[in-house]
Amino acid sequence: MANYPKAIGPYSAYREANGLLFISGQLPINPESGNIESDDVKEQTRQSLLNIKAILEENNLYFNNVVKTTCFLANIDDFVAFNEVYSEFFAAPYPARSAFAVKDLPKGAKVEIEVIAHKG
Repeated sequence: MANYPKAIGPYSAYREANGLLFISGQLPINPESGNIESDDVKEQTRQSLLNIKAILEENNLYFNNVVKTTCFLANIDDFVAFNEVYSEFFAAPYPARSAFAVKDLPKGAKVEIEVIAHKG
């Protein structure tokens, strides 16, 4: 079994093209239980990033291979707490990033993160 959740719809968890790995938005789903196990935005951020880490590792990549992230928050007031955990996973030079609030996320999540990583 993969150490990341299966896609919850008609899409792939990730795809590779032209030396880039496109990782679909990762919700804070624990891959063992299939559930979001915490209501805390920091724990949700950590789980989303651990899911990304598992996909990167499956492809022999690391967070320093990530060149772009797109971060979705259900509440922009969680931005500071989100950044605290996000900064534990990324180091300078940081990837380019977009982060914004959205009305709702699947499964009632507070966080969803997608990334593009370079395989070179």
